[in-house]
Amino acid sequence: MSRSRRDFLKLITGAGVAVAVPLTAEGHDHFTGYPDSYGILHDITLCIGCRSCEAACNKVNNLPAPEKPFEDLTVLDQKRRTDENTYTVVNKYDVGNSSVSPLFRKFQCNHCMEPACASACFVAAFTKTPEGAVIYDPSVCVGCRYCLIACPFEVPAYEFHDPLDPRVVKCTMCYPRIIEGKLPSCVEACPQEALTFGKREDLIAIARERIRKHPDRYINHIYGEHEVGGTSWLYISGVPFEKLGFRTDLGITPAPELTSGALAMVPIIIGMWPVLLGGIYFITQRKEKMAARELKDAVNEAIENTQASANEVKAKALAAAKQDKEKAIEKAVEKALKEAAKQAKETKEDNGKEDA
Repeated sequence: MSRSRRDFLKLITGAGVAVAVPLTAEGHDHFTGYPDSYGILHDITLCIGCRSCEAACNKVNNLPAPEKPFEDLTVLDQKRRTDENTYTVVNKYDVGNSSVSPLFRKFQCNHCMEPACASACFVAAFTKTPEGAVIYDPSVCVGCRYCLIACPFEVPAYEFHDPLDPRVVKCTMCYPRIIEGKLPSCVEACPQEALTFGKREDLIAIARERIRKHPDRYINHIYGEHEVGGTSWLYISGVPFEKLGFRTDLGITPAPELTSGALAMVPIIIGMWPVLLGGIYFITQRKEKMAARELKDAVNEAIENTQASANEVKAKALAAAKQDKEKAIEKAVEKALKEAAKQAKETKEDNGKEDA
């Protein structure tokens, strides 16, 4: 039964100060890939930048529609990268040679023979399949995002917009279709046959034959044959690859060999997590309790001060009202006496007139 990342975090947090279990990162063992795995050859000289591969990828992966439709080729005027909603992009390059310019390059996960993402993942969320695709299991991912940093091609993307259950996403080389005996959607959709799917060894042979037959059309280099230990995506081109945005500084050493030293620390780090997280939790809870107590005291003090001020205001108001009432009574009595005296005077005068 698979665990969610929340279950994993609960597990290591609940472990407290238990003895650390020596977990081993996936990339510690040297792995040279599967000999009969599949791959895709991208002949850049045949690509026309139609974006049919982008549309097919979007459809098969149920991705949201882009801001501009796939028929709008103005997007090729800017350099784009893959992201959580786009698993492949086509970019245009003006290489300064009018006979071959512009050129178009498809960009997606290269599905390394020895994947850096898998070597960096200490929970084995990434797997290199016998078919050649590098796939991802979100049920075991803890969201550390080491894979994003490890990838030499900067391909994996993270669903930052999903706060509840974010995933790491990238091209899967249409792995579900491959195991059903179908072509990857981008290969099937390419109208120029710029993409060829097949056994990786066969694709290398095809690429070499094209280069041999047309030395004036291709440079003598198959990108991905040896870069970082080899990739399942292969490229041939008529211009140097650095002019098309490819990294040519990676060398041929597989990524796991470069990261094994750092990954050796992962078991120690994982063992320390329960203690570290437990300490952080304790300190946080203590701070929260102290803050709550201080807040309560401050509120009580404010209430007392407010009540005292209210009582003082009330007392002054009552005193003023009493004083006003007494003055009003005095005025009323004085007025009544005057009225009575006036009436008595008038009565006396009337009686005098009658006697006369």
